Amino acid sequence: MLWAEILDAFVGTLRDIFPIVTMILVFQFVVIRRPLPGARRVVLGFVYVIVGLSLFLVGLEEALFPLGRLMAKQLTDPSFIFGGIGHIPAIVHWSAYYWVYIFAFAIGFSTTIAEPALLAVAIKARQVSGGAIGIWGLRIAVALGVAVGLALGSYRIVTGLPIHYFIIAGYVVVVIQTMFAPRLIIPLAYDSGGVTTSTVTVPLVAALGLGLAETVPGRNVLIDGFGLIAFASLFPIMSVMAYAQISGFRARRERSRNPEST
Repeated sequence: MLWAEILDAFVGTLRDIFPIVTMILVFQFVVIRRPLPGARRVVLGFVYVIVGLSLFLVGLEEALFPLGRLMAKQLTDPSFIFGGIGHIPAIVHWSAYYWVYIFAFAIGFSTTIAEPALLAVAIKARQVSGGAIGIWGLRIAVALGVAVGLALGSYRIVTGLPIHYFIIAGYVVVVIQTMFAPRLIIPLAYDSGGVTTSTVTVPLVAALGLGLAETVPGRNVLIDGFGLIAFASLFPIMSVMAYAQISGFRARRERSRNPEST
């Protein structure tokens, strides 16, 4: 059964990768009209990509998606929320799900720190900025943004509030921050929101949102289960610009205290 799933994932990955390979080869041999440099290494790299993606997709179905649903189900189980008491209230206040918010915050922070796409962006940002942007500072700022976003998104699922209220308010804040944030950090902040929706973060976030919508009474899986990834993309933009603004404020205050150092 497992080998059949791996084979299906392998065939599907081949089908998905084929247009990418085709376009690269067409541009290389038809438009640029030059041989592919390091052809053997490139072919081997594509083999690694296909095998890795196939195993990753199987891993999602076998581990990450079930794990996210399982955690959501356990954390919203009435026997867990109310400590195993016999009487369960007809209406459960949103504050009773505080472990859900704590778990969403923790899983958002930990998965973002482990996100390889964010690490790659942080390394490049330090290189091109000459060390002005620290790797760990950027990673922690983005991770805090994702963590807060997922906690707030989980609150939205529990309460059933319309998602557009949160997203519109969030982008209003982003626009205001953009007007005052250092110009150096603005493009990086917007990119940081995108790199969080990658290989490690998305599977667990999607599984958590769907699991919450399935287990919280009165929620619709299609309407309430999706949208959590939008919070994971939006709030890192705020946190990275806030990180730059706070750093700039501290630097200006330090200069004002020690004017002779400038």
